[in-house]
Amino acid sequence: MLSDGYHDVPKGKVATVVTHLEMLSRVETRDVPAPEGWRLTRIQTPTVPWYRAIYTSVGADWLWFGRMKLPDAEIDAVLSDPKLHVYTLQKDGTDGALLELDFRVDGECELVYFGLIPELIGTGAGRFLLNAAIDAAWSEPIKRFHVYTCTLDSPQALGFYRRSGFVPIRQKIEIADDPRLTFGYDRALAPHVPIFEP
Repeated sequence: MLSDGYHDVPKGKVATVVTHLEMLSRVETRDVPAPEGWRLTRIQTPTVPWYRAIYTSVGADWLWFGRMKLPDAEIDAVLSDPKLHVYTLQKDGTDGALLELDFRVDGECELVYFGLIPELIGTGAGRFLLNAAIDAAWSEPIKRFHVYTCTLDSPQALGFYRRSGFVPIRQKIEIADDPRLTFGYDRALAPHVPIFEP
């Protein structure tokens, strides 16, 4: 348990406040079309190279690193599980989103990853994609749909999830290696997060 007050973050690390949210029954959604020319596609057998590419395209600006630090065999084991559903938005051979739903806990669905390539932000694609996530999650026999977001993500993310029917239930502090220093990420990524050299 952290005591009140300030706490130094070790050099070479990033610290973030993580907010966990949940939805305990299906909410009504307002109909929003996909951006012109884009279609929602479930990737039935995602390959590790495809997954790494879309994960980076969507998440690098926000320092997503959880899956990138895993070896290929571990990612493949996760992606091969039939209870993990992976979707994207596609247009003319381009993938523009990552939506990952995890049904591996009975009665629950976790919205593990949700994001868009920069070109789709502000087009309504986020609302369309989250509506699809809500539909897909509650089409299964679940009692709880949950997600978390953190202060490395877009500052709009927490409000977006709350407006979509998710309720905050707890917060945590996460301290991790800065991926720009340890996982080979471009040091120019996430300029909103300072780098503290070790």
